[in-house]
Amino acid sequence: MIVLKDVRKSYVLPKVTVEVLRGIDMEVAEKEFMAIMGPSGSGKSTLLHIIGCLDRPTSGTYMLFGVDVSRKTDNELAELRNRKLGFVFQSFNLLPRFPAWKNVELPLLYSGVHATERKQKALEILAKVGLSHRAEHYSNELSGGEQQRVAIARALINNPAIILADEPTGNLDSRSGKEIMEIFKGLNKEGVTIILVTHEKEIAEQAGRTITIKDGMCQGGCY
Repeated sequence: MIVLKDVRKSYVLPKVTVEVLRGIDMEVAEKEFMAIMGPSGSGKSTLLHIIGCLDRPTSGTYMLFGVDVSRKTDNELAELRNRKLGFVFQSFNLLPRFPAWKNVELPLLYSGVHATERKQKALEILAKVGLSHRAEHYSNELSGGEQQRVAIARALINNPAIILADEPTGNLDSRSGKEIMEIFKGLNKEGVTIILVTHEKEIAEQAGRTITIKDGMCQGGCY
């Protein structure tokens, strides 16, 4: 499903070029649950952003579903993200002026889905993550764990093949973090590929495979 070969990423600053990824080779199989670990500044999030087509590598090859992503236009990448990928972030990224169900339905706006169908599907997905009773609540009325479940529901609304999660338990207490991991494990059993960035060993141990990134290079587990 995912193949990276000698993927590098650097940023040119006024006085220096910063190399973030220094030649990543890795593969991810369909329906896999994989964790990415590494110290702060190792390149974990940059790697996840490249996998999620939110950023492009400076050099190297990235094949997603057998297609060379570098040949895609920005519009094609946006369509690919909307149809095939779901994103969950540490900071939830919910819109405070919308209730939970409207946050969940947002990706469907870009797919031309009718308003009635959007709401129905959003409510179904909220029920799947155990939040049907909180559908009309705003983010400031939800706990951190509930906000993250709304974010997961939003990521699921287009039935993505891959969920990409960047420190999804980082802002949660241990109980909420455990609940979120149970949701991810359940989704993986249903056939969704999960790629999760974390700095917590106990979180990574719940994945099927862990790769370690250090100084922009893979230190193990990439195949």
